[in-house]
Amino acid sequence: MKEISGGVCAPKGFRAGGIRCGIKASAKKRDVALIYSEKLCSAAGVFTVNKVKAASVLVSQDHLKDGELKAVIVNSGNANACTGEAGIAASRKMTELAAGLFGINPRQVAVASTGVIGVPLPIAAIESGIAELGRSLSADEAGHDAALEAIMTTDTRKKDGAVEIELDGKPVRIGGMVKGAGMIHPNMATLLGFITTDAAISPEVLDSCLRTAVRRSFNRITVDGDTSTNDAVIIMANGEAGNAPINASGPAREQFERALEAFCVKLARATARDGEGATKLVTVTVSGARDEDTAETLAKSVASSSLVKAACFGEDANWGRILCAMGYSGAEFNPGEVNVSFVSGETENSAEEVAVCRGGASLPFSEEDAKRILAREELEIRIKAGEGPGTVAVWGCDLTFDYVKINGSYRS
Repeated sequence: MKEISGGVCAPKGFRAGGIRCGIKASAKKRDVALIYSEKLCSAAGVFTVNKVKAASVLVSQDHLKDGELKAVIVNSGNANACTGEAGIAASRKMTELAAGLFGINPRQVAVASTGVIGVPLPIAAIESGIAELGRSLSADEAGHDAALEAIMTTDTRKKDGAVEIELDGKPVRIGGMVKGAGMIHPNMATLLGFITTDAAISPEVLDSCLRTAVRRSFNRITVDGDTSTNDAVIIMANGEAGNAPINASGPAREQFERALEAFCVKLARATARDGEGATKLVTVTVSGARDEDTAETLAKSVASSSLVKAACFGEDANWGRILCAMGYSGAEFNPGEVNVSFVSGETENSAEEVAVCRGGASLPFSEEDAKRILAREELEIRIKAGEGPGTVAVWGCDLTFDYVKINGSYRS
């Protein structure tokens, strides 16, 4: 698998664009995006498990029952959540406006929204800009970049990319973009994500591959413990690569699924790193758990602990908070078998490690060495929970003063 440029426009047959319609207060920021495939796509989506679902989620879930899409239209600056029947009508209108650009069925269009909850969506602004949005589409990186800018809210970094693999001797590309910095917490995708691929693959297999990838990537990130009303990850596959269609299990499916998962992990890590106010990416790795689910529960509990996150910000090797978070996770483990280390760097070869706990008890360690590791922009909390086969990595970030500043005045 090699990295390439182009984002959602890297796969053959996709165009993207974005414009400013006036939803956001800023006079300069784009706020409506569109991704379009000339060819009808197999499509799948994974959505928030929050019982309070935005109108866009409800409409997209309905449209994806058919397993086919040609376009996704997205707005930022307004979540269109908790807006009643008027909100549903506005989301449906967005799909109709996008469909009208291409003379297609509105059910072939998914919709997503992000921004302030509980405020009516100014659909008239989108309607007035829809022709310009259609003209903004292009099949190059500029189109991708315009669409990406239009979906961002409090994001401070781009979270996107594209990769290429080979299936049946054919180059197959996967491209994507995500937005999300706050209200990031399992369980679902905890952000907005849009993925395109020119792989030939059935809707059923695509859905299964996406769910596996999301479970091991976007469902393993946490910023603040709040699961949004608008979370959605949508994938479209138009078959333009010309590979033999993937309709069942086999080597091609396994290869595609591995590539999709690795791509989603990259985007998930970038999302955690860009958590609101965050200064560092914190990876929590649990090994030796009784099974994968147990390891995931333990790792999520540690990564989402406000006290652990605050200690990472303060560069304080307060490892007792880690065991505390494991203890209230509800997962089965033996505290007397737990080992904990702080590790710097992303790879084993370059990592510096300080062990702070062995067998559930303290070890003598250098506070200075531990502080140096905790000061890194990327660090790992490495936990061995026993002798079982379960191993999982979860990605989070530190909790800073700026998180409170950003969310204390979000609407203004």
